[in-house]
Amino acid sequence: MDYRAYIDAILPHLGTLIGFGLAFVLIARLMREKRRPSNTFAWLLVIVLAPYIGVPLFLLFGGRKIARLTRNKESLSLISDTTAKGTISVSPFGLITRGNRSSFLHTGIDAFKTLIREIQEAKESIDIATFILSHDAIGRRIVKELSKKSREGVEVRLLLDAVGSFGKKTLYMLELEKAGGRIERFMPVLPIWSWGRANLRNHRKIACFDRKRAIIGGRNIGRDYMGPTVSNKRWKDFGVLIEGPAVMQLSAIFEADWKFACSKNYNAREMLNIDPLENVDTGEIEIMASGPDTKGDPLYEKILSAIHEADEELTLVTPYYLPDEVLQRSLIVKARTGKRVKLIVPRKSNHPVTDLARQHYLRELHEAGVEVLLFDDGMMHGKGLLADGKVAMTGSVNIDLRSLFVNYEVAAFFYSPSDVSEVVSWIRMLEEKSIGFQESYDRKSSLAREIAEDLSRLLTPLL
Repeated sequence: MDYRAYIDAILPHLGTLIGFGLAFVLIARLMREKRRPSNTFAWLLVIVLAPYIGVPLFLLFGGRKIARLTRNKESLSLISDTTAKGTISVSPFGLITRGNRSSFLHTGIDAFKTLIREIQEAKESIDIATFILSHDAIGRRIVKELSKKSREGVEVRLLLDAVGSFGKKTLYMLELEKAGGRIERFMPVLPIWSWGRANLRNHRKIACFDRKRAIIGGRNIGRDYMGPTVSNKRWKDFGVLIEGPAVMQLSAIFEADWKFACSKNYNAREMLNIDPLENVDTGEIEIMASGPDTKGDPLYEKILSAIHEADEELTLVTPYYLPDEVLQRSLIVKARTGKRVKLIVPRKSNHPVTDLARQHYLRELHEAGVEVLLFDDGMMHGKGLLADGKVAMTGSVNIDLRSLFVNYEVAAFFYSPSDVSEVVSWIRMLEEKSIGFQESYDRKSSLAREIAEDLSRLLTPLL
């Protein structure tokens, strides 16, 4: 037998055979996994019709709660064995504490000044986790302040998402390490055999100071999110500084993420019990986390619960709106039963494809009686929920499939009247600078746009 001729005959088709072989394996894996039908269909479509594109994309971004990649990260539980003095109850989703004080950060100036002040006043430790640390004047200023505190003997730890803050350590970041601070990257995607991690991103924004005060919200660190002066180009966002027992849960989330990122270079830190603050009006806060390190999808389920339990009115604020069928139908049913339902999104976000994909969902909501408002004063990046003027939420989670079901996220639910009123005032400000969906709704849109919207919506589970 002429093996050379046999090899020459097979070689030109080898790539095709390998591609379709991998496609077959990935399709089998898709069918085994407990995914939403829309997600499964979207991936099947891409893998079958364009395997040369679909297979690499799935290997990069197809994973959700992949045990192989996350087995070293312990399951995250915010309910401790010992009940802190501030605990009032264990909810189906997390731990509610009281005796907290909240200071809401309505503007980028508030956020920047508060972050700088907390860094400068920290005495023992500073722990910061962020999706994006921009290589601009704001990013450099924050790292400079962290380096200064590290030289003063304060323990400084900076956790960056490896995709959101992609790139090598720059000179100003090396300055922090030289000063004694530590920098770790969450889920590196290099070398090439780590590409399967690309879909599992740490989108949490947490900054803990002396394990007694913490900042969470939607802001990353960079000039797009914060700064010392007014900027018309800055995104509108929202955040909160929390003091009190709720910080224990935020500290525990950071500690678990840090431990995972450090791998073997980790020294366990004893967790502190924080007593309720005095002279606060109950200060009830429930900290929620979601991601591959949580059992099920607690944050998503908590949002659904808030929607279903709203008796009079409900408001959602999100920069990107790409819901699953259950959440979309829940809002539609709530509106059709006579409840006032409101959704606030930016008129134009920083992702044009998601704006196209959301149009179908916004039209459905509008036609069902939901008041859809488009923020028309720049990019709105804030996240929020308000139910009956009694429950409010903010954090890092967007109302889209990736944020709700794939990313590592964190949020805080507020139950005290003073805290809820702060979220109400923020939402009122957004409303004043928004236009109604009907004012921008073009019923005679072009055929090309309709096709683009349909294609974008078809790929929604992949966005």
